[in-house]
Amino acid sequence: MNLENHLQQWQSQVAELLKKRLPAESSSPHTLHQAMRYGALNGGKRIRPVLVFATGEAFGANKDDLTHPALAVELIHCYSLVHDDLPAMDDDDLRRGKPTCHIQFNEATAILAGDALHTQAFEELSKAKLGERAAPQQLEMIQLLAQASGSLGMGGGQAIDLESTQKSIDLDMLENMHRMKTGALIKVSVLLGALCAGPLQKDERQALEDYADAIGLAFQVKDDILDIESDTETLGKPQGSDVANQKNTYPALLGIDGSRQKLDDLLQLALQALAKLPYNTQILADLAKFIVHRNA
Repeated sequence: MNLENHLQQWQSQVAELLKKRLPAESSSPHTLHQAMRYGALNGGKRIRPVLVFATGEAFGANKDDLTHPALAVELIHCYSLVHDDLPAMDDDDLRRGKPTCHIQFNEATAILAGDALHTQAFEELSKAKLGERAAPQQLEMIQLLAQASGSLGMGGGQAIDLESTQKSIDLDMLENMHRMKTGALIKVSVLLGALCAGPLQKDERQALEDYADAIGLAFQVKDDILDIESDTETLGKPQGSDVANQKNTYPALLGIDGSRQKLDDLLQLALQALAKLPYNTQILADLAKFIVHRNA
């Protein structure tokens, strides 16, 4: 099965999991549940749960076990997007070509929807009945997801982003910000998939973390390039918003050519890390290439 077929299968699986597990719109409180489903079921590449599935299958995990961390990381990602779009954050009106959650509903409802998606992620992962290979790592999975979401991960990265807007920062600070804001959740997706197959050896964990660090940064570099070179219809959000909001980006520091070279370097680092693992990691290599070469 090629990457495109894998992506379609896993993306469809995640969409069905979300539809099934999110509260029904008909249940009370109706507006909040409608907003939760609106924020989580509006499409997207589902890269993070895809990484859970891809890594887990490469390591030989039970496919049923992978559904729980895959759902959890996507719920965290969806909550973060709902909150990132708020007026107090990035103040965006479009997400994936549709009105953002606070535009479709209202600001207070969007805040609550994000909160509820966030807490449901930990409910899903903590109550999952995992198989014998995955169950011993269940508490570790919960801890890793909490760390990746918190002040030393995604939340902290967003705080640094807000504090540095309209200010000049150097490349090291930019990379640290994105390792936290974008990379932390990508890294934990990879680790959760592997942990479903059993405890990780030190060298295996290091190789996975090196791979995830590289593709996490590559994802952001590519986003920064697309913000300049793509268009609103393709992106599903306002093109040029980073420039308009005076955000710190890789093209701003390295230029377009330098950013493209950075992408190539990160891809090579990701592939070198995978080469150290004693598994068939071709699908993870293909995902790294997809992240670097995608158009949206």
